[in-house]
Amino acid sequence: MKLLSRKATCNSHGQDSSYFLGWQEYEKNPYDEVRNPTGIIQMGLAENQLSFDLLESWLADNPEPAGFMRDGQSIFRELALFQDYHGLPAFKNALVDFMSEIRGNRVSFDPKKLVLTAGATSANETLMFCLAEPGEAFLLPTPYYPGFDRDLKWRTGVEIVPIHCTSANSFQITESALEEAYQTAQKRNLRVKGVLVTNPSNPLGTTLTRSELNLLLTFITSKNIHLISDEIYSGTHFNSPDFISVMEVLKDSACSTEVWNRVHIVYSLSKDLGLPGFRVGAIYSNDEVVVAAATKMSSFGLISSQTQYLLASMLSDKKFTKHYISENQKRLKKRQEMLISGLLSAGIGCLKSNAGLFCWVDMRHLLSSKSFDSEMELWKKIVYQVGLNISPGLSCHCSEPGWFRVCFANMTEETLDLAIQRIKKFVQTTADNDSQRSHPSVKNSRKKSLTKWVFRLSFDGREPEER
Repeated sequence: MKLLSRKATCNSHGQDSSYFLGWQEYEKNPYDEVRNPTGIIQMGLAENQLSFDLLESWLADNPEPAGFMRDGQSIFRELALFQDYHGLPAFKNALVDFMSEIRGNRVSFDPKKLVLTAGATSANETLMFCLAEPGEAFLLPTPYYPGFDRDLKWRTGVEIVPIHCTSANSFQITESALEEAYQTAQKRNLRVKGVLVTNPSNPLGTTLTRSELNLLLTFITSKNIHLISDEIYSGTHFNSPDFISVMEVLKDSACSTEVWNRVHIVYSLSKDLGLPGFRVGAIYSNDEVVVAAATKMSSFGLISSQTQYLLASMLSDKKFTKHYISENQKRLKKRQEMLISGLLSAGIGCLKSNAGLFCWVDMRHLLSSKSFDSEMELWKKIVYQVGLNISPGLSCHCSEPGWFRVCFANMTEETLDLAIQRIKKFVQTTADNDSQRSHPSVKNSRKKSLTKWVFRLSFDGREPEER
């Protein structure tokens, strides 16, 4: 008799992906400027550490929220007692206002339609439980965040069918790609329940165009399915074109109430505020049934009352949020430009991007062959020889070998500069080795020619024995 469940013993978590394997190698040999200067630099972690000083400055100027005080009185006991799963009203009001501010106040959000979750991971999984049965499918444009294989599938039993996007049009979503993915699901006898997109995209670092968003709304309307827009990077856009939320397009369209109810947003403070450890996520939906069900499910992953109280105070400070959003975007832009120029000096290009904490880097010219085996071979060299953990395109289900996601906001400027120097040295060494193989010296050429002549002479026209 088996003592453990199939869920406990199955291998469908996705932990064996190269995305997670790179993390494991980093943890064995992490770079440290003093203690381990030759260690692996973590460039596979999409964290925003560029604006911690702004948060720390606010905390220093506002000691009451961090000390669980209100008007000079302790509210520790109030926060320590049980809170129901609806969340603190002050925090929900502050969060929807912050979401609107990030979107230029072009759209507004109703706190009654917001469900708080312990991070975006929980939000996405909860939506899967609400919208699909085990064995049903969601369509996702490639390349997509490797963690979705865990977040969307592992416990829910939902299947992912890729919408194959290519570099020919900068990986934009097309009508033909959507239809092809839908037909693929049909052939696999999978009922499609919706499309999930990340906007801004992880790993591309690009924002969806208005035409792409209109296309998605037209598609889900015709197929009578859902659309989930994961917008956890919405506050990281730092260049034109501007970020456009699906809610903005919905507001400007003539979509029916029924379609409105089938569009859902996932949000988090992990990327925009750089607070993944606080585990703050949210679902926004116009469907009352989804909101009610997701609220009940949130019991399994609540945000602590202390966290909600602190962030309610921070996000209600409009002077702070305005300055933070603007300054954070400037810093992200500067850091992205530093990575792009550094890679360009090594002969490596990137997809043009305007958001996110990473670049989608084109290393196709460094592959020994146009294959994913060659991509993994190159990735292993970069991890073990160069000492950089980056995410291979294969882990993101990219349909073209040779693309890599490289993060730039989770380290100091000095560490990023070291990473750039390492990759430049690797590219130069690789080029020198290739040059030697392609153009050997005259001396080596004559030596090889003489060896071949002696070899042929010694066998007198006979084939040598196999060894």
